[in-house]
Amino acid sequence: MAGEEINEDYPAEIHEYLSTFENSIGAVDEMLKTMMSVSRNELLQKLDPLEQAKVDLVSAYTLNSMFWVYLATQGVNPKEHPVKQELERIRVYMNRVKEITDKKKAGKLDRGAASRFVKNALWEPKAKNASKVANKGKSKN
Repeated sequence: MAGEEINEDYPAEIHEYLSTFENSIGAVDEMLKTMMSVSRNELLQKLDPLEQAKVDLVSAYTLNSMFWVYLATQGVNPKEHPVKQELERIRVYMNRVKEITDKKKAGKLDRGAASRFVKNALWEPKAKNASKVANKGKSKN
């Protein structure tokens, strides 16, 4: 970037920002080409329903985010546009999917193992007196 020629159409102070933006746009373009090279149906057939939902949500969020940027470049305030509500709606669904994923990853409680662990971890006094009491009870019967 140091060897690049600075254009006179914009202030020199923003040259680095514009270069970074151009690189980011290039990366997005490459990702989109990769996604578009595989048919959506082919991609979704390989995924389980939760993963399908994630792909759909990320795709919708990405498209709406790109539209947000487009509105901003056209001088329209995206905060006053319905795209803001759409992005928020998608975020809510993304949080729901995250909760479901977290619940699946959470460990399950094995009650039997937990009770054995607690029982063995508790201190028990030596059975000197307990055996005497048990023997007395048996001899009286």
